[in-house]
Amino acid sequence: MLPTFEWRGDHLLLLDQRFLPDKEDYLELRDYTEIADAIRNMAVRGAPAIGIVAGYGVVLGVKAIKRKDNLEEKFREICEKIEGTRPTARNLFFAIERMKRVFEKVKDKELDEIKIELEKTAVEMEREDYDANMRLSRFGAELIKNNSSVLTHCNAGGLATSGWGTALGIIKMAHRMGKNIHVYVDETRPLLQGARLTTFELSKEGIPFTLITDNMAGWIMKKGKISAVIVGADRITTNGDTANKIGTYSLSVLARENSVPFYVAAPVSTIDFNLKSGDEIPIEERDENEVKSIIKGIDKLKNLKVENPAFDVTPNELITAIITEFGVLRPPYKESLAKIKEIVSKKE
Repeated sequence: MLPTFEWRGDHLLLLDQRFLPDKEDYLELRDYTEIADAIRNMAVRGAPAIGIVAGYGVVLGVKAIKRKDNLEEKFREICEKIEGTRPTARNLFFAIERMKRVFEKVKDKELDEIKIELEKTAVEMEREDYDANMRLSRFGAELIKNNSSVLTHCNAGGLATSGWGTALGIIKMAHRMGKNIHVYVDETRPLLQGARLTTFELSKEGIPFTLITDNMAGWIMKKGKISAVIVGADRITTNGDTANKIGTYSLSVLARENSVPFYVAAPVSTIDFNLKSGDEIPIEERDENEVKSIIKGIDKLKNLKVENPAFDVTPNELITAIITEFGVLRPPYKESLAKIKEIVSKKE
């Protein structure tokens, strides 16, 4: 499997996911503004991957600073630039907040020492994400029965993380455990992350799969072909409401209607302990051309209006379980997530 990104000390090598599976091109990012552009333009996507890349963006920004004059102001500008790229994914802000905490602790040291500590933190976040993904995948794989079919939406595999995956990581783990699994992959319009990226990963892994359009999912469930739905997450609130790629909410409703378990897989870095419910999650509205570009000549239509929210929110009552590196969380989520918050607070 191709690495999503690779830190090279003075630059970040980043797989440009906009051209997969047709081309496997890498970008050499040497400036924090290039990192910000890569996140905004979705050369990198997936909440955990965005967070780690954002951390490396801060490192590159600080590495370019030659003197400590106005250091705090420069650091703030770097963070704000990266924070302004995408509003929904919690991991982006989780990473920047952690870099800020480290900076506050070391800002009075020599500039070279500050750079070393920030780089060390970014590398730690990458390692921690991979470890978290592996642990949650082991928990999640226990929920997948042998000889079953799993439906997944968007891409929550190695390409969306530090190299293993959340929802797709669970599927890969179950496959490597010897379970016979077939995966149904939603196209995930309008940018087709499922059709382009999840199929790419499953093919590399040798896992049998079937690609379907998003609007086929309900009928496939109705026909009894789906044993479970597993999706990733971009932000989870303290009551369990979950933001994920647009179309996820519809799947949760269809899963409930057809008595299919609906699982969310995400590391704890995706949980926003500051938000009480999904009503508080900012939803990114993306360029209308992402929708219009699929249909040749549509711009000729008069009074054409397009909406393109990148995410939707699945209410907690439609989620069977949330799978994290600390175990499988069950309703009531206010209680199970509160226990996770206690664990995280002690570690900090």
